[in-house]
Amino acid sequence: MAEKITPRHVDYSRWYTDIVLQAKLADYSPVKGAMVIRPNGYAIWEMIRENLDRMFKESGHVNAYFPLLIPESFMQKEAEHVEGFSPECAIVTIGGGQKLEEPLYIRPTSETIIWAMYKKWIMSYRDLPILINQWANVLRWEMRTRLFLRTSEFLWQEGHTAHATYEEAEEETLKILDIYKKMAEEYLALPVIVGRKTDAEKFAGAEHTYSIEAMMQDRKALQAGTSHNLGQNFAKAFDVQFQDQDGNLQYVYATSWGVSTRLIGALIMAHSDDRGLVLPPRLAQRPVVIVPIWRSAEEKTAVLKYAESVFEELKGQYRVILDDREQYKPGFKFADWELQGIPIRLEIGPRDVEKDALVLVRRDTMEKQFVARKGILQTVTDELQHMQKDMLQRALKFREENTFQVDDYAEFRKIVEGEGGFIESHWCGDAACETRVKEETKATIRNIPFERKKESGKCIVCGKESQGRVVFAKAY
Repeated sequence: MAEKITPRHVDYSRWYTDIVLQAKLADYSPVKGAMVIRPNGYAIWEMIRENLDRMFKESGHVNAYFPLLIPESFMQKEAEHVEGFSPECAIVTIGGGQKLEEPLYIRPTSETIIWAMYKKWIMSYRDLPILINQWANVLRWEMRTRLFLRTSEFLWQEGHTAHATYEEAEEETLKILDIYKKMAEEYLALPVIVGRKTDAEKFAGAEHTYSIEAMMQDRKALQAGTSHNLGQNFAKAFDVQFQDQDGNLQYVYATSWGVSTRLIGALIMAHSDDRGLVLPPRLAQRPVVIVPIWRSAEEKTAVLKYAESVFEELKGQYRVILDDREQYKPGFKFADWELQGIPIRLEIGPRDVEKDALVLVRRDTMEKQFVARKGILQTVTDELQHMQKDMLQRALKFREENTFQVDDYAEFRKIVEGEGGFIESHWCGDAACETRVKEETKATIRNIPFERKKESGKCIVCGKESQGRVVFAKAY
């Protein structure tokens, strides 16, 4: 099985695609640029969705659903927004065999149709805030696609909230950003840098965009989530006003925020190895597989009875796989479950039965441990917790080892054009310097970190004064 996966050092891009296909996470569809998410991949998305949905609801948000098709006139109302999405839009012009009076856009995102509805729902300050999230699919006509990372159609959640003041909207964007950080680090075991996007990189129609940025094993950045303070732009475009407590009409303040199935791509590229997928335990629907091993009929009876007792003990807390398939040898089974990223494998042979023990193998380290049968539920629980923590620390160590503070543009270019990494350099704030770096190196400012130190320095490009460093990197 592993022989079907191209090693990372040979071709990282091919390695990634091989894992997606061989681990049965997704496949190419007959529709160019779109993918089929297979059960193994969808199970990961379900775990992401389940935990995010819980966190959203705990913070006061509710779910709703809005139409897939958006009238062209709605898209045209917010000029900056439609300009940002225009090249990616797909448009329906015929319905029921007849040419439509008004073309309908297949949603690339839902701000416009949602704000058309908010105009109907918001009259007074008493109607605010509105804290709505939607789980949906969107369509963006991407020219260059890659499974999970960039496809024409993908699954996501998009939150759209309405507030009485700018301060409330800003508080909302940062609250969501904190939820995304928690999801990335506590579930995906993915350390992220939290910060604000530059004006050149912000969302079309936003006042401010905030993001979480993660490093992949090829040292490129991946934007893992964004949260936008939209100010009053959409409220003005759709004339959404409310009567404040003094009886005056005010425009509503808005936010939007979202993460998508690209998070699956992120966890693949951050953790997996040449054997296949390495799945963080908190995102594994089936975190444990039991593989019984026997040669004779007598051994089979004893081993299966023992394995079934372990299965019964564990299944009350975990979804456990008991792999008693007779048509495959143990080596094939081991490779199969390693490819699929099952966090813990328990091997049980005749000698283990005699010793009242098991062999435990953690997927991230591939180390074997001989553990006692007694207390196996607690042993498995402890190992899953250790694995989750270790994966985060391993990814954090990798990022730290590949993050560089650079003050010379020649050195900057050498790193970017070499093995790459995150580069912390001073930037004067001028868009021209940002554009020059992007054109000459393909590196972009990932964000302006919240936790950056305030320090005087010289812009890496022009030498003008700078108040702090930003994070540059090539990105997906």
